[in-house]
Amino acid sequence: MISAPPLEGMQVIEGSAFVAAPSGGMTLAQLGADVIRFDQIGGGIDHKRWPLTPDGHSLYWAGLNKNKRSIAVNLRDPTAQELLTQLIASAGNFLTNFPARGWMAYDALQAHRSDLNMLAITGNRDGSTALDYTVNAAVGFPFVTGPVEHEEPVNNVLAAWDLVCGQTAALAMLAAERHRSRTGEGSSMSLALFDVALAAVSALGHVAEAQVLGTERQRFGNDLYGAFGAMFTTADGERLYAVGISNKQWRSLLEATGTADAVAALALEAGLDFADEGDRFAARTEIKALIQGWVGSHQLAEVAEAFDALGVCWGRYQSFLELVAKDPRCSEESELYRTVDQPGIGAYLSPGSPVAFDGMLSVEPTPAPALGADTEDILSELGLATAEIGRLMDNGTIA
Repeated sequence: MISAPPLEGMQVIEGSAFVAAPSGGMTLAQLGADVIRFDQIGGGIDHKRWPLTPDGHSLYWAGLNKNKRSIAVNLRDPTAQELLTQLIASAGNFLTNFPARGWMAYDALQAHRSDLNMLAITGNRDGSTALDYTVNAAVGFPFVTGPVEHEEPVNNVLAAWDLVCGQTAALAMLAAERHRSRTGEGSSMSLALFDVALAAVSALGHVAEAQVLGTERQRFGNDLYGAFGAMFTTADGERLYAVGISNKQWRSLLEATGTADAVAALALEAGLDFADEGDRFAARTEIKALIQGWVGSHQLAEVAEAFDALGVCWGRYQSFLELVAKDPRCSEESELYRTVDQPGIGAYLSPGSPVAFDGMLSVEPTPAPALGADTEDILSELGLATAEIGRLMDNGTIA
């Protein structure tokens, strides 16, 4: 096991809301960085976002802010702005999706620390507003998501672009830290949510497909585009997904379901070579019917035993409730999870970083801080005397 968290000694100040910036800060915090999130007294726009407990505590906010510290200030108060400026200068690293203007502009902050690293997340490159939902609508995926016969666009309920943006933000902060360690120079960085989506759409070939081939991707429902992957239903009504992308996966799937001969005959009849994943995709409907015949005549437990024995790549469809209740990977049996006692919410499973060092968590997950819980400690570390902190509290500058 590593002797110290990998990012121990790195401090990051986070001014954030929603998903992208908080998830970026959390990624750094879970690897050992001291991430201090500042918020408006009483909470920002995301402090009460659903899902909520019956007494109004946000599980969403708690989930995105574990392993951080919290300072609450009156963001409209010039004195509070001066305190945050000092805090950012002391840390040397600032991650935000708040408008980078006025006292939060890079030039204004850099005047207090010449080698400042700052990343400003925006919706669009020009600084205009965009959210995951509007970005996803614009980049094509809703037209290829959903049932084959469905005509309307279907949004993805996973905030994928926000999460990818958060990971990209964390990587950018580490890149800037490395650059500064090599050159002594700070970095002013910008990251647009829409650009994150465009980069991903391009990397997956969708832009080139439209430009070079001039073709419009169709809906294929739950079928895996360009290879073989499909949903099947067992005799006891359980749904699962099985994939045969590599030749090894493909052979294992056919062997486990006893369909190798029937599939070979299908290939011969159709004049296709199922060693080619594109040919498997072309005949996916007929192949699915053959495999479903076997899966549909067996209980889930029997299918699981046969699939696991031969290394089939598969997974069972399960709800969130089933995931928590039945899957050992979402439990303390896994090295990923610990049970934490979240103030106001109670005890529940909380993950550490999915990056394992020597097979273990590098940093134990801790609860998200109550809003402003660390205000006094953070200002003391900044050099303020107890009496001064008390005066700021009395004036409503901090809480």
